[in-house]
Amino acid sequence: MPVAVARGGSHHRSQQERDRVVGLPGLPVNKVNFSQFSGYVTVDEKTDRNLFYWLIESPVSNKPNLKPLVLWLNGGPGCSSVAYGASEEVGPFRAQPDGKALTLSPYAWNKAEDTYTFLTRWFKRFPQYRHRPFYIAGESYAGHYIPQISIILTRLNKGIDNPIINFKGFLLGNPLIDDYLDNEGSFDYWLNHGLISDSTYKALKDSCLNESFLFPKGECNGALFKAYSEFGDINPYDIYGPVCSDFSAIRQHYYNNNNPLPYTYKGNDDCVVTYTTKYMNRPDVQKALHANITGSIPHPWKACSDVVRSSWTDSPKSMLPVFEELIAAGVQIWVFSGDTDAVLPLTSTRYSINALNLSTITEWYPWYDSGKVGGWSQVYDGLTYLTVRGAGHEVPLTRPELASLMFQHFLRNQSMPQITTKD
Repeated sequence: MPVAVARGGSHHRSQQERDRVVGLPGLPVNKVNFSQFSGYVTVDEKTDRNLFYWLIESPVSNKPNLKPLVLWLNGGPGCSSVAYGASEEVGPFRAQPDGKALTLSPYAWNKAEDTYTFLTRWFKRFPQYRHRPFYIAGESYAGHYIPQISIILTRLNKGIDNPIINFKGFLLGNPLIDDYLDNEGSFDYWLNHGLISDSTYKALKDSCLNESFLFPKGECNGALFKAYSEFGDINPYDIYGPVCSDFSAIRQHYYNNNNPLPYTYKGNDDCVVTYTTKYMNRPDVQKALHANITGSIPHPWKACSDVVRSSWTDSPKSMLPVFEELIAAGVQIWVFSGDTDAVLPLTSTRYSINALNLSTITEWYPWYDSGKVGGWSQVYDGLTYLTVRGAGHEVPLTRPELASLMFQHFLRNQSMPQITTKD
């Protein structure tokens, strides 16, 4: 038996080394003090379906072998966690406007069945991560992905003292949780922030409350079209932030496809996602990341897949029953909202949390960072909720320093600081 384990370890170690990222084009020389691995993990041999991963370890000086493991997932459905999470929010690199150079972010967080199959096979490839505290984090439509993955892990780990996938909890931002409550909360936010007229608000309430949040139909589409025309050329993902220059073209594209909801990133003045798209479509970058290894993919890499989104059918109306089961199982759950997001606003999330009827441990209070209010929070029996002041839909993009502080407190399961502390 020890011989078999030793051989297995050697085999997996060679797979790891094949996935090691030895350098990325455009990266400053001698600026990276952490290891990276990326590549594909097959989840279905019959259809040759593979999931791509990018592992970024903590810096060597931070003893990465003692750190918890965090999986970040973005929403969409059909949007890339490489495009958003890794390249705009929690990852260490930022592509520059020319699509050639990379810079380092000072706020990187490394200081469903296919996913479960991916995780089990990934842990075989990286056995040193087995039994380590494992968390999942993400935003937007990940409000469906993450609870669904969490319930699978929780059920399979029940009764096991030392599970291989040592799942502890999840951190979820501006999530899609419940169709009715998310619709209701969005319309209330739009009205109360002066984005729509009273008549449009009434039309939305009359025709959209019981519609699918992702795929509305009939009269609801007309009411939504009217609402977004009243928005004007703002970025609904960050209503007080600057707008990416191609906003109008993106919006027109989605209207023409009978899908007026603004799920495509509108961006800020830097249009970060366009830089990432340029960078990720470079053959030398794909080679360095062990992506498109055969070179046979017949289309360019995109941040979001129209094919996945247009064919998506697996969208339950509510995740609240799943939340209830996970809370009962003792899973650590933190939910947060950037308070300038109009797509999945804090009102929607608060309505969903209120529907859980949880008892309160700590009443609503302002939390602080360096002497300034960073947001507000309430701690429930089984769930912590907080808002991030001045942050949009992608909180780590719009307020990276506050997101980093939140992440540190989440890993310690420690409430956000209530006192006005200064540096």
